[in-house]
Amino acid sequence: MQNKNALKFLAIVFAIACLFQLSFTFVAGHVEREARKASGGDPIKEQAYLDSVKTKSVYNLGIIEYTYAECQSKEINLGLDLKGGMNVMLEISVEEILRALSDNNQDIAFNEALVAARTAQKTSGDDFITLFSRAYDENNADGELAKIFGTYDLREVIKPAMTNNQVIDELRKQSEGAIENSYNVLRNRIDRFGVTQPNVQRLENSGRILVELPGVKEPERVRKLLQGTASLEFWPTYDNAEILPLFQEINSRLATINAANEVAAEVEEVEEEVLSSLDSLVSDSTLMVDDYNKSMPLFSLLQPLVDPQTGAPYKTAIVGQALAADTSEINTIFAMKQIKSLLPRDIKLMWGVKGIDEAGTVFELYAIKAATRDGKAPLDGASVSEARAEYSQNGGSAAEVSMIMNTSGARAWAKLTGDNVGNAIAIALDGYVYSAPNVNGAITGGVSSITGGFTYGEANDLAIVLKSGKLPAPARIIQEAVVGPTLGQESIDSGMMSFVLAFALVLIYMVIYYSTAGLVANVALIANLFFLFGVLASFGAVLTLPGIAGIVLTMGMAVDANVIIYERVKEEIRSGKGVSLSLADGFSNAYSAIIDGQATTLITGIVLFIFGTGPIQGFATTLIIGILTSIFCSVFITRLIFVSLLEKGKKVKFSNKFTENFLANTNIDFVGIRKKTYFVSLVLIAVVTISFFARGMSYGVDFSGGRAYVVKFDQPTTSTQVRTALEGVFTSGLEVKQYGEDNQMRIITQYKYDSEEDGISEEINQMMYDALVPLYGDQLTFDEFSTNNNIYGIVSSDKVGPSVAHDIKQNAFIAVFFSLLAIGIYITLRFRRWEWAVGGVVSLMHDAIITIGLFSLFWGILPFSLDVDQAFIAAILTIIGYSINDTVVIFDRIREYGILFPKRDMKDNINAAVNSTLARTINTAGTTFVTLLAIFVFGGEVIRGFIFALMFGVVIGTFSSIFVATPVAFDAMAKSDKKKRK
Repeated sequence: MQNKNALKFLAIVFAIACLFQLSFTFVAGHVEREARKASGGDPIKEQAYLDSVKTKSVYNLGIIEYTYAECQSKEINLGLDLKGGMNVMLEISVEEILRALSDNNQDIAFNEALVAARTAQKTSGDDFITLFSRAYDENNADGELAKIFGTYDLREVIKPAMTNNQVIDELRKQSEGAIENSYNVLRNRIDRFGVTQPNVQRLENSGRILVELPGVKEPERVRKLLQGTASLEFWPTYDNAEILPLFQEINSRLATINAANEVAAEVEEVEEEVLSSLDSLVSDSTLMVDDYNKSMPLFSLLQPLVDPQTGAPYKTAIVGQALAADTSEINTIFAMKQIKSLLPRDIKLMWGVKGIDEAGTVFELYAIKAATRDGKAPLDGASVSEARAEYSQNGGSAAEVSMIMNTSGARAWAKLTGDNVGNAIAIALDGYVYSAPNVNGAITGGVSSITGGFTYGEANDLAIVLKSGKLPAPARIIQEAVVGPTLGQESIDSGMMSFVLAFALVLIYMVIYYSTAGLVANVALIANLFFLFGVLASFGAVLTLPGIAGIVLTMGMAVDANVIIYERVKEEIRSGKGVSLSLADGFSNAYSAIIDGQATTLITGIVLFIFGTGPIQGFATTLIIGILTSIFCSVFITRLIFVSLLEKGKKVKFSNKFTENFLANTNIDFVGIRKKTYFVSLVLIAVVTISFFARGMSYGVDFSGGRAYVVKFDQPTTSTQVRTALEGVFTSGLEVKQYGEDNQMRIITQYKYDSEEDGISEEINQMMYDALVPLYGDQLTFDEFSTNNNIYGIVSSDKVGPSVAHDIKQNAFIAVFFSLLAIGIYITLRFRRWEWAVGGVVSLMHDAIITIGLFSLFWGILPFSLDVDQAFIAAILTIIGYSINDTVVIFDRIREYGILFPKRDMKDNINAAVNSTLARTINTAGTTFVTLLAIFVFGGEVIRGFIFALMFGVVIGTFSSIFVATPVAFDAMAKSDKKKRK
């Protein structure tokens, strides 16, 4: 074997790299176990423990150390369906942005165009501004948008002479700035929310933002947090010298409170009267003496800004610095009644928006002066008309922000700066300070520059905040999924059980069927699993339940390459060659079939990744990585092991007496019986077509839009009982199905699913609670029912708005079309005959139609969900990938026989090729089906319909590869091509 040493070196380096990546998962897991042990099961103490070690070294490799936060960022993350949590897709209201930019213009044509665009957006893939422009031109061809948007604030960018297209281009820029600002605001809000490993992504070329919050337990609080409009404010500030003496007094008061707490704890059992007298003193405090330095309870958490030599306070609006892990505790201190009384009534304490140190763990605390009568900021974002970042006029790399106020803002700005000469003005968004520049003198005219040692990027971020903070751009939730921790744990348990069982079945099958070679394949399979998880960790991929299904499916399909090789080796041995030569020729002859088969499956995986979202992308990710690692392990790792065994004189067997000649001597006339198999296919297609028209499909909320809930009861309940209870509540699109156990139901409704009202989710939860609570044996409170944290009640929920449902359907059709097109092009180029592409694509369409028809035929009959949703489309694409894999292996053998036996009739070569690959076809189908069966039985209700589609797809895909693809390609050939060559 050539390059054996190079391959060994590559395998060792790959293994070390994967081990290194996976080590972070083990280290982070160890720290989290220690946190659970130290907290005694208290989640608040557990989180406090993790916060305390976040910046400490927990993984020392000698030459480099990693903190817990760094390990956590590099570990394999669990998706929401496994960990529980909330997944939200928000859409920024571009309509509200346009209204604000027009200064709420009441022009009839303008407002009609906004309404028309809002309606069209529900069923169109175009962006809102395009729809608005189209509607405005249709309803008011002579209208001039420059008159509507030529406001005082936009006077510098929209001129009276501009055409409508030019105005639209400028509106896109303004809207983009507002959306970018909303994204930054949301990202900062989520960073402050206290969720471990949140994910906030801006979806390109849209006003949509995806937010994933693992482990969140307060969905209604999250909804309010995400949908609140940003509030940009300008505040005067206190000076550090004014506040430091007050903080010193607070420090002394805290020491007294802590001492009182300590005494109270010691005499609690014997001195009830003393406790009672102390109650008014300590009722607001839960601070224990062990948590702080006894003499410096405040300053042990909050470092004052003083000169280390003289102890004099620095002149600044910053009154202290603290670690991120301590900020919540400091907030608790300042919220205590005894502490509030020591501070001025008009003081507001605000944290800086980001950490000041390199690790981003140290935050500054600002003292804001809220001296107005109503407690509101004297100046807000509505006053800013323009802001931009530019390099400082003094030269160097420092940047500053140039800001222009409108007329009323300029007057307020002049007064605010004039009243605070020598002090700082804090610029705050969402209650966090972005900058606090010092005022050198009253600023008149509304034009000013903000300096602060900014980099250009920091200055640009601040400019975006200033420029877009005035725009009312609320974020609306258009898609939402909430998974409770109970259902998440069930998913982990069922997923792991199905994974272990399926993996064990494949290992056992390979040993039984292929003897010694089966053991070698199993070593490669285990290595493949190790490499797959290592690559997942290195990419920072999120492991979901469909992702586990993808891994299990990959394991079933990974043996396909070994099966192809082993069957070729067995053919060589049967021809009389020795094991060593048979092994070399078997590997050599199998390469093209392996590459072609895996390449076509890879195409569908890539299409799935591009057009899928969330868990479907997780499935596609594991499938793609699994295909690549399985090729490496099946082809190279197994070859290295075989060469090593033969060099050591070990005996290698590829079969036993029962499997040696299994399907080796078949001689079935597959081409001759094609008309009969065509008839079978046509009958199946006719049956499902009738079902399409007679029964239709059961569309999931992904395709129809709506809300879906999984509700668990504390006693057996029927779907009829639940439906009867809800029929008077939800008057549109109600559907109730049993979901797994007899005390768990899936409830789907379209009641107000397209409503943008605040609090609508809470309203629907209340309606469901009122209707369903009589079906519970034990009393259940509304909070227990609706917070997703209880064993019973709502354990998961999904919401899909109409515009998202339309986009999902559109992307589904595009995904199927492009996968068929890409596969057709690949086969045409690879086999250099269009007839093979026709046969392959026809067989794939045959598989897709019959599988889709199966869901039409059996929905509502089989005891699990057969909804058409994103997961179903993923199943169809996976079936396409699997089926074409099988088909291409047969095509590859036909091509080989055409070269070896050019004088044979094409019919004879096709029959010989199909017969010779029959063992491989049955073996691959068998291992894949068995692994899927394990997932179907033990993988849980969430993916049962998805796996059912894959199981049927394996059967129908195997059938079409043999009885549809090749015969259709044969019939498409010219008569001259079918006869033997003279």
